[in-house]
Amino acid sequence: MTVLIAGAGIGGLVLGHSLYQLGIAFQIFEAVPALRPMGVGINLQPHAVREIYELGLEAEIDAMGLRTEEVGYYSAQGGEIWREPRGMLAGYNWPQYSIHRGKLQMMLYDTLIKRAGAQAVVMGAALHDWRETAGGIEIDLIDRETNASKGTAQGSLLVAADGINSVARAKLYPDEGAAHWGGVMMWRGITRAPSYATGRTMAMIGRRAAKFVCYPIEDYGDGTCLINWIADRQMPADYNWREQDWNRGGSLDDFIGDFEGMDFDWLNVPEIIREAKGVWEYPMVDRNPLPRWTHGRMTLLGDAAHAMYPIGSNGASQAVLDGRVLARELRDLGQGPAALARYDDLRRETVNALVLANRGDGPDKVLDIVAEKAPQGFDTVTDVMSQAELEEVAGAYKKMAGMDIEGLNARGSLVPL
Repeated sequence: MTVLIAGAGIGGLVLGHSLYQLGIAFQIFEAVPALRPMGVGINLQPHAVREIYELGLEAEIDAMGLRTEEVGYYSAQGGEIWREPRGMLAGYNWPQYSIHRGKLQMMLYDTLIKRAGAQAVVMGAALHDWRETAGGIEIDLIDRETNASKGTAQGSLLVAADGINSVARAKLYPDEGAAHWGGVMMWRGITRAPSYATGRTMAMIGRRAAKFVCYPIEDYGDGTCLINWIADRQMPADYNWREQDWNRGGSLDDFIGDFEGMDFDWLNVPEIIREAKGVWEYPMVDRNPLPRWTHGRMTLLGDAAHAMYPIGSNGASQAVLDGRVLARELRDLGQGPAALARYDDLRRETVNALVLANRGDGPDKVLDIVAEKAPQGFDTVTDVMSQAELEEVAGAYKKMAGMDIEGLNARGSLVPL
């Protein structure tokens, strides 16, 4: 029997790669007629990079991503709050990558087609409904643009990896309604600009109400790099955020005023914003934690299961872990409800805790703590927070996310072959 997967995003494609690696039949159904490299930059953490490497894709990801060397937290005045090495420089056995999300998705897609064949992914076929059959499941597919039927498919199980606006999740939880918005709008862009800090530094600047995040995703080798950036701004409670569209253009006038003062000797934030190739606006939204992902012969994966704020660089990384753990359980327990239930038990509570932690700003909350204690800036951060307090904020999130260095390096493979 075949595992049916709805969605060819990062989570769905990693699951496809993992099932192929384990010799389990699968087929992916993707709503759009053709994939193209959408989105901007993301960070893939070492616990997820390990899984990409174990899929045999080390060379491919290394060719397209930059190995992140450090992360730094800075006040709105440019004062250094906390800085730490990342990836292998921090002691992990695997790097962290700053990478274009769309390029990562296309790499996963292209390599999966090369390995498993073109029939592994059916394009232009969106999940519409499903029903259990004697010993299996049947799904209905439609053309999302016209609502015309695209037929049915039969398999052993359904994995809905169809994103934050998941059709499957909406059918399982019809009263959930719109995504949860915490009051922050994000403006995102990419800008070619002079390299800063180590040239591989991820920087978080300001506070929750006006926060600037940036990191390079491409190095041109001439002292400049392509910087992926996100400008967060707290909006009034009556702000109309409802349209979730990554293609919606943004206006500099709506947010740049909060960042004009962030002109430092090591980074000129307003100039980076003004020189962007384009600016897109998107609400910072997530989904409330669910009591169950698995319902009989179907389950949720990735953003469909646990869409989270883009804080702590964990959304895509957790989708990768979902796919790997689920594939292992399908191998070990068979293609039935027991494997899906076990996956649910292993993953759901951990990731639900991350969703809630990210609502509290995850490790970025150190910015607000310092801003509240020293709104005009500081000479030395330890006058505001002790070294132990800083280390506690950084370490607690890593442990929750499965990113503690010793634990990750010491544990065995998620999918021992």
